[in-house]
Amino acid sequence: MKIIGIFKKNKLLTAVSLAYVILFIAIPDKAYLSVKNSMYYIIEMLQIMPVIFILTSIIEAWVPKEVIMKGFGEKAGIKGSVFSFLLGSFSAGPIYAAFPICKMLLKKGASIANVVIILSAWAVIKVPMLANEAKFLGVQFMGIRWILTVIAIIIIAYLMTIFVKKKDIPVQDEQDIGKVTGIDIKEQYCIGCGLCENCCPGILR
Repeated sequence: MKIIGIFKKNKLLTAVSLAYVILFIAIPDKAYLSVKNSMYYIIEMLQIMPVIFILTSIIEAWVPKEVIMKGFGEKAGIKGSVFSFLLGSFSAGPIYAAFPICKMLLKKGASIANVVIILSAWAVIKVPMLANEAKFLGVQFMGIRWILTVIAIIIIAYLMTIFVKKKDIPVQDEQDIGKVTGIDIKEQYCIGCGLCENCCPGILR
């Protein structure tokens, strides 16, 4: 039953695994190439995501909610937009590394508009990327593209605040048993493997 529960909780992973099995049976060569490409991205994620999760946890624990709201909240105004552009533009790593950080910022009081700006800037106007763009395509191309992209990001951020509200975003409440056991469980990182339950059956059920 536990195995079935794990499959149900990880439907996407199960579907992808089944697709690979079928692909290995039908087209082994393509399946091998696909696995090789997938392993590249998995290794990249394993190198980046632990650092991102640690950084997210540090910010969540040490940075007061008031600071986030003041810098990135609804009432931050132009200052919040500028901070969001700077955070996204000077970030490092692929775009998927931004998602846990942005989720944490939302929980701490950041506005949807500023989170959209961070994600968009992280994806398309990072400073290292702009330097390479200017090198290969020219400064004029990079400059005009940057200006138009910034304008588009501002428009998208405004539209997102109209169509998407915070209540529409699935921010899970964490299971708070730390007051009793001294252990905090973050449900969004749990895959239901049961390892912690087996290690500490008297504490975790």
